[in-house]
Amino acid sequence: MKQSEVKELSVAELQEQVANSRQSYRDLKMAHAITPLDNPAQLRTVRRTIARLTTEITKRELQ
Repeated sequence: MKQSEVKELSVAELQEQVANSRQSYRDLKMAHAITPLDNPAQLRTVRRTIARLTTEITKRELQ
């Protein structure tokens, strides 16, 4: 998810996306622990998406 897409979401949608992304990150980590992923860069991508979403939530709370 790009930053331009993140800015268009409401706070409720951002929180929902964070919850979904964290769940998918946990699932990927578990799958990677059992058998290596085909594309381990997925972990980094999901982790960075979570960071983008939480950063936007924090930015909006401070305004």
